[in-house]
Order: sequence, then C-alpha cells, then structure tokens
Amino acid sequence: MIKTRNLTKTVPTSEGQLTILQDVNLDIGEGEAVAIVGASGSGKSTLLGLMAGLDSPSSGDVELQNQSLASLDEEQRAVLRGRLVGFVFQSFQLLPSLTALENVMLPIELKGDPEASTKARNLLSRVGLEDRWHHYPNQLSGGEQQRVAIARAFASEAKILFADEPTGNLDTTTGARVIELLFELNKEYSTTLVLVTHDDRLATKCGRQIKLVAGKVVDEQLAETVTNE
Repeated sequence: MIKTRNLTKTVPTSEGQLTILQDVNLDIGEGEAVAIVGASGSGKSTLLGLMAGLDSPSSGDVELQNQSLASLDEEQRAVLRGRLVGFVFQSFQLLPSLTALENVMLPIELKGDPEASTKARNLLSRVGLEDRWHHYPNQLSGGEQQRVAIARAFASEAKILFADEPTGNLDTTTGARVIELLFELNKEYSTTLVLVTHDDRLATKCGRQIKLVAGKVVDEQLAETVTNE
C-alpha cells in the first residue's frame, strides 16, 4: 500500500544543508498498523508528511497504492490524497466555523454522497458524541475534538490513515479512550494505519514499530502479539 525508496529530505540552513531524513526505504502492506517512533527531531513527522504527499522529498520517491507521487503535480497529489488518505493530527485541525456534524460530513459531501448527514451521525454516535452533533469545536473538550477528528478521518472511507501524535494533547485517561476508538474503527474499516507517536500504549498496539534516529531507520520491530485484533 505504501512504499518509500531512498527517501531523503534536506533543508538549507545558515550553516549549510541539514539532513532531516536519509535514504529511508519502507514497505507497508494493506491493512497494516505501523508506528513510527523516535526522539524529538528524529524526522518522524517529516516522514509522515512525505508519505502522505503533503511535502516533497529532496530525492527518492513515495508510492501510494503503486502510484508514484514524484510523477504527479500538486493538483494530482491532492486528488490522490482525497481518494486514498485520511488524517488525524495532534492539534485536531477541525474547522472552527463548522459544527461537529458538519466537520464530519465535509469529506463525505466532497465525494458527492447524498447520505452524508446519516453517515456522519452514525460515526459521531460510534465515537460517543451523539449528543454533541451541533456543538462547535470551541464548545468541545480536547478529547471530544479528537473524537470528531477520528470520525472525520474515517468518514471518507480512506484506504490509508496517517495519524501524527493523535494523543499528544490529551490526558492519560482520555488518550486511552481515543486509542481504543482509533483501533476499533481501524479494524472495522480495514485501513492501513501509519502513526507517529511518543505514546508507548499507542505504539505497542501496532503490528510493527519503525524507529528513527537522526533521520535514519535503525530498527524495525514486529509485535509478538498484535493487540488490536
């Protein structure tokens, strides 16, 4: 489902070129749940952005479902993301002028689905927010906003879900509930899940952990027991 080939990212600084990622080669299969782990500054979020087509590498390539991102212009990459990819961010990224229901409806409506309202309501019920449909993001707690964001990510029925520190702004109890919901829905939708996290609880629920140190993959660990099954 996802391939990276010699993926490298450098940026100019006052002291010369800074290498953020160097020659990263990964193969992530359909339906896998993979955690990208490592210290702050190791290149985790940069790798996620490159795999999602939100940023372009300095060299190398990413393939999503056998489609090379390097062969596409920005508009074509956006179309591919709209068809294949969902996102969950640490900062929730909800549209403040839309209610919880409208935020979840948006990706469904963009696909021209006339059942957008019904599907969005069902997803909000699944994440325990059936009584918060008409609230705006600033009327919701952090945990509630992240549950709306998870519902929105699955609303588009994406084949690949990228999550960047999805529990980073949540307390331990709320984060545990969000993790549970994320994996429940991921299993139901058979999504390929790639997440960046510092949260060991979240990383250990994935079937594979990929560790980055200074922009290089130094370890790949398969879980002995995939706890989300």
